[in-house]
Amino acid sequence: MRETYVYIVASKSAVLYVGVTSHLISRIDQHKRKLMPGFTAKYNVNILVYYEAFPQPIQAIEAEKKIKGWTRAKKIALIESENPTWQDLYDDLIDEEPPPTRDSSLRSE
Repeated sequence: MRETYVYIVASKSAVLYVGVTSHLISRIDQHKRKLMPGFTAKYNVNILVYYEAFPQPIQAIEAEKKIKGWTRAKKIALIESENPTWQDLYDDLIDEEPPPTRDSSLRSE
């Protein structure tokens, strides 16, 4: 079974968005290219600052709900515990894996 990820993307002004996906590279590419209309496109939230893999989708969904319920300060503490400089982790991901060869659907996962 494919891993499922919970992730946090940020804008340059530190607006945060928490999401879940089983196709992390494709999903972040969608955020970067503003292919998903809504909050992340409107506020330029496209810098991958945190992600965590889970073996089962239900675990990632539970983690996403938990993190979404946290205060902003707690989300920032999580990001900075793993990525203190708020580096865009997307570049490291695409260096590790080839980019997707097809557009994935724009539906929510």
